[in-house]
Amino acid sequence: MEILVGLGGNLGRVDETFARALETLAGDGQVVAASRLWRTRPVGPPQPDFLNAAAVIDWPGGPRSLLHRCRELETGAGRDRAREELWGPRVLDLDLLMASMAVLRGAELEIPHPRFQRRRFALEPAAEVAPRWIHPLLGHTIETLAAQAREREPDAILGVMSFEF
Repeated sequence: MEILVGLGGNLGRVDETFARALETLAGDGQVVAASRLWRTRPVGPPQPDFLNAAAVIDWPGGPRSLLHRCRELETGAGRDRAREELWGPRVLDLDLLMASMAVLRGAELEIPHPRFQRRRFALEPAAEVAPRWIHPLLGHTIETLAAQAREREPDAILGVMSFEF
């Protein structure tokens, strides 16, 4: 199953952290596509700018198994969800944004991500790697949702950089 994963972070060498995470995921599945790095304004308390990216992962075990693997990678990178501030700085954040046309609602996992369609920092990189994917609840392509977000949040993006892992 192809799953769209959002990557975010603003502590340490974020580009290297992203590369290690994607290399690990590629060992368990296949990274079909990865976006560039997008430097974005933080949401939440005062903190450094974020880097964001997106990747399409062909994952054999399904969304819940990928979520568990992503949580392991976050912890391995130094993230402590229990101690961090809501929307505060972090070394690595891996969010499952969409899984083809699947809709999952549970305590542990919601797909599509419940705030994905309102977050330009997630939509812009996602539009690079999955522009024609259709949000199963809204009926719009990611490309269309990103265009709408550009109008709502014109100053959210601070720059774009190449990225290879």
